[in-house]
Amino acid sequence: MDKKDSMLAHIPRGLEEMKGAHRATGISSSDRTSGPVSVSVVPDPEVPEKAIHRRFTAEYKRRILREAETCKKTGQLGALLRREGLYSSNLNTWRRQAEQGTLDALSPKKRGPKEKKPDPSIRRIAELEKETQKLKHKLRQAGLIIEAQKKIAEIFRTPLEQNEETTS
Repeated sequence: MDKKDSMLAHIPRGLEEMKGAHRATGISSSDRTSGPVSVSVVPDPEVPEKAIHRRFTAEYKRRILREAETCKKTGQLGALLRREGLYSSNLNTWRRQAEQGTLDALSPKKRGPKEKKPDPSIRRIAELEKETQKLKHKLRQAGLIIEAQKKIAEIFRTPLEQNEETTS
């Protein structure tokens, strides 16, 4: 009798068809009977917000490649992969990278769009445009001040000229 059959042996006839049914608490229908008590583990229903992408260091990759090379017997390589939680495609990729001889091939690569290095001329152009705006503002202010001085001078000269004409 295998494990499944031995578990079904203690379930009464009426509850056999409900063997897979669970209540919201995680207690199966067989737990409510007078049979042997079994502990059921309820998995955590929470889903992580964001999946974590595994990154492997160059040293870890080299160590796994060395261990994979030492696997002689059938099944040792599979056991190594299961123990480390890896796929055979990881080994193939890492071997190919090691054969290419690139130093950064065994280091983790940053995912996503690559950062663009800012062009220094763009920054210089922005600084010059800002300076140009400041100078234009100062020029406008100077123009207004000169016009105000001209008007003030006209105002003060006009009455003086009129007074000289009236007194003569």
